[in-house]
Amino acid sequence: MPPTLVAAAVGVLLAVALLGPAFDRRSVAVVVAVAAVPDLDLVFVLVGPGGPNATFHTVFLPLLAAAALYCDTRIRGASRLADRYGPYGVRVAWVAVAALAVAGIGVDAFSSEGVALLYPLSDRYYAIVGGFLLSTQDGVVQTYVTVADGWVEVSSPGTLDTHTIPSPLAPGDDRRLRIVETGEQAVLVATALVSLPAKWLVERRDRSRRARS
Repeated sequence: MPPTLVAAAVGVLLAVALLGPAFDRRSVAVVVAVAAVPDLDLVFVLVGPGGPNATFHTVFLPLLAAAALYCDTRIRGASRLADRYGPYGVRVAWVAVAALAVAGIGVDAFSSEGVALLYPLSDRYYAIVGGFLLSTQDGVVQTYVTVADGWVEVSSPGTLDTHTIPSPLAPGDDRRLRIVETGEQAVLVATALVSLPAKWLVERRDRSRRARS
């Protein structure tokens, strides 16, 4: 699984792009924290049941969160979230759900170690790995998914019983906490670190212009 720092970096970029008028230190902290939440299932390597990239990496987690948020803000006569936090709270909540799905779960789903997307209904891991290219001979070529007999298939590295996800909490003499593993991840983290002060500077400049006008 990609390091948690990478998920947090994607959370930062989502916060910068989507929070809009709700952008501040508190809202960014909420979004980044939610992006990192799925990796907490690493602890299940010690206590079970469940396991890394399974218990909190299930697609049902963001789906349930989005359904609950939609019911509260669109279906109920009065939104408890909006009544307490106003449009600010609603905006932050939706961006947090996006961060949970994209940064927390999606980033790991596109790694070779995969995620148990349908847990607890299924303990099988799925890994969306491959490539996408344009060829002068073969045209459009993608190897992320295959279609067989009308079914879309994604590669699977195994199940909870057969597939091991490295965890710094697992018993052993050599425990490793992965920070950044590739150059692409380093660029992503650096971009996230730069985007925050850049966004705050832009926001401050815009507020100053509005104040003078």
